[in-house]
Amino acid sequence: MNADRACIVQRDFTILIETAHPQYDEARELIAPFAELVKSPSAFHTYKMTPLTLWSAAAMGYRADDIISSLSKVSRWNLPSALVQDIKSIVEKYGKLKLESDASTDDCMLVSEDIQLIDEIQSLKALSSYKLIRSSDTKLAILQKDRGLIKQQLMKMGYPVMDQAGYKHGSPLEFKWSSDDHNSFTLRDYQQNAAEAFEGQDGLGGSGVLVLPCGAGKTIIGLAVMERLQCEVLILTSNTTSVRQWIREIGEKTTISQEAVGEYSGQTKEVRPVTVATYQIMTHRKTKDDDFTHMKLFGERSWGLIIYDEVHLLPAPVFRATADIQATRRLGLTATLVREDGCEQDVFSLIGPKRYEMPWKELEQQGWIAEVDCREIRVPMEQELKGKYLYAEPKQKFRLASENPSKRAVVRRLLQKHSGLPALIIGQYVGQLKLLAGELGVPLITGATSQQERTRLFAAFRQKEISTLVVSKVANFAVDLPDAALAIEVSGSFGSRQEEAQRLGRILRPKEGENKAYFYTLVSQDSKEQDFALKRQMFLIEQGYEYHVTGEKEAAL
Repeated sequence: MNADRACIVQRDFTILIETAHPQYDEARELIAPFAELVKSPSAFHTYKMTPLTLWSAAAMGYRADDIISSLSKVSRWNLPSALVQDIKSIVEKYGKLKLESDASTDDCMLVSEDIQLIDEIQSLKALSSYKLIRSSDTKLAILQKDRGLIKQQLMKMGYPVMDQAGYKHGSPLEFKWSSDDHNSFTLRDYQQNAAEAFEGQDGLGGSGVLVLPCGAGKTIIGLAVMERLQCEVLILTSNTTSVRQWIREIGEKTTISQEAVGEYSGQTKEVRPVTVATYQIMTHRKTKDDDFTHMKLFGERSWGLIIYDEVHLLPAPVFRATADIQATRRLGLTATLVREDGCEQDVFSLIGPKRYEMPWKELEQQGWIAEVDCREIRVPMEQELKGKYLYAEPKQKFRLASENPSKRAVVRRLLQKHSGLPALIIGQYVGQLKLLAGELGVPLITGATSQQERTRLFAAFRQKEISTLVVSKVANFAVDLPDAALAIEVSGSFGSRQEEAQRLGRILRPKEGENKAYFYTLVSQDSKEQDFALKRQMFLIEQGYEYHVTGEKEAAL
């Protein structure tokens, strides 16, 4: 035993890290590339390795020996020998199966040096509906149109495919970065590195996901990839506000003409060399039995690149469409690959593996994003509410706790404590938010707010004409409010880690002065909301954020 080390590595692929151990931060950073946080009680945090986390690490260049070496550096006891063998076996699966282009046809070849593996794949019942032609002991010819679906199916069955079949260039689009006195800028080192990682070497790039915190300039990285490829681009994003942010950035930072950029949303349907669309419009259909009206956009032009902004929000129908366009380069951008629907495997197989990740705390240390003080405030329920809560159904319990009226007084005290800071009050339930907005005399933005009004209010906030906004789930998505320095979360979507990360992300843009921001999450004391809050915070704890838990009285001090 070596007590100087912070971790207990177990045979079942779990890793326990002692949070009070001096080596805690070092250990967490070493295991983060290949394990994910699953529990975070105060004494020990539990991380878990899975085939997907190990294959994601392999796709970023980690070998089995690298992973085993990292585990050995932090483990108090010798690693279980069976675990070492299993890690090697899983990691080595990535790269055993490759997809290559067939020079004589437009189709692809599934290739492996392991003849037995090719035999096994050819006999899989799950692939019996696809045309698989054995062209040699080590090769199976497949149709180009089945490229994505076969990768997706093999991934689910434990056979990750390294796709080296290449991509069409698409129609050319020549442009440069803007270079006038007002708009000239240079890429930050990590932005340059991310764009290079997507491009890859030896045919390994061209599809995949770049993971960086909110405020790190993911849009700029997307533009950098576009600038390298010089081709027509389809950009899909979460809402119309984000569509217009992309169009604004393209206009300010590149020489692409206004006429070459189109908005494809509920309001406007323009298909141009650079087209920016919403996921919502892509999944629109008249009835649930009709075809998706706008999926034809994928084939409207010869796109050389499709960018999936906020790829963690990608809807299932767009996944299905993506399976059909595997010959087009695909770039996913996100702050977190966490998906509450469990479709991380589909992102891996259909968009591509993680190509680059920048830890949140590393960017904070470099000053590129704000340092955030995270606090969970436990708010008591008054006696009448507590009585209702005790006899309510489980789902109703959560809502009663979330809408606890006592939270409103805490919000007022926090706004007073941080008077002068641009503030966002964020919540799940519109009725609760209407009461808050009315009491405070500040504007409210919900899903029902018109796009025109949203644009006006966001602009007024950016120009400091409004100091506080109350916002619903629209704040979970890409909204560029660089001066926001205080976020108060009054309610959320059960245990959504993804939502918590996005909401904290609204205040991460660098700030003048001490570059500090404040994130408060208000939770009803002794309620189901406390349990869900712990789950919500999981991803951010994994990134190195620490939530200080206080009562409502201490919070105002």
